[in-house]
Amino acid sequence: MRPKYLHLLYSTIFGFVVSGAATACVQHPANNKEDIVSLSELVVAGCVSSASKAQAGRSYSTGFEQLSDFNNFYIVPQNYQNTATHQLSASVVRTGSSAHQAQILARGPTCPVWQNCNHRGYPTIQLHKTAAGGHSGMLLIEFYVYMTGFTINNNDWVSFATFSSDASDAWTRVVLVNLGHLNNSASVFTTLMHVPLMEQSGWTYQTTNPVDAFPMNAWNKISVCLNLSPTNGSAKVWQNGTLVSSAPVQGACGILQQAHFGLYASPTLSAGTMYNDDLTIQEVSACPY
Repeated sequence: MRPKYLHLLYSTIFGFVVSGAATACVQHPANNKEDIVSLSELVVAGCVSSASKAQAGRSYSTGFEQLSDFNNFYIVPQNYQNTATHQLSASVVRTGSSAHQAQILARGPTCPVWQNCNHRGYPTIQLHKTAAGGHSGMLLIEFYVYMTGFTINNNDWVSFATFSSDASDAWTRVVLVNLGHLNNSASVFTTLMHVPLMEQSGWTYQTTNPVDAFPMNAWNKISVCLNLSPTNGSAKVWQNGTLVSSAPVQGACGILQQAHFGLYASPTLSAGTMYNDDLTIQEVSACPY
């Protein structure tokens, strides 16, 4: 079954269900912040067996050289909403002969605030479908991003990565690594989203130093140390070796079950091309940074 991508309680702006190329709508209740707390408590209560899964040197990597790297994983359909597309491409490559390329072709459709019409162009990495299964404990996730042709205004955003401890099609708890303006900053910065809980931006550290702005038209290394423990979760992000964002993580289930990298962006964007290359996800005893 392909993921419906209902990021439960993701905010009224981000509620959606995808089935094939069609988009249906889900409206969340007005008191969803109270529901977030309740969901977090329920997740922690139901995570005992998941969180106790021992590390076993699990790892996943792809250089985006062949489609077989994503066998049995959900892949967003081509020409999603007729505004975005993606493919393996040789046009801009960091290593090897190809990279993942995703392109925004036009502004996304205008939707009610409770419907998700975000741009999408990516394969998912559904670790729970692999022989090794989901990855446990402290994880080091590294990948490279190249962006060109984007004009990102104050209310726009682009997401580099989405991580979920939910193995179902619902993706009920996610942590994102995003790019956008902070406090109407002149530059765009890499930042964590949905921390500690969904809809929150409760960072312990977040750079707004102009020297840390995201460089366009160049390959940038994104490193993430992620622990989805239901009781002591955390996330830290480095951009080209510099810490840019950190936060606690609550309401997860201890295991990274699935993720996606590539194009996920606000529908207000009308152009831009993103490349991804050299992705690794691995269990580590401690964050190496």
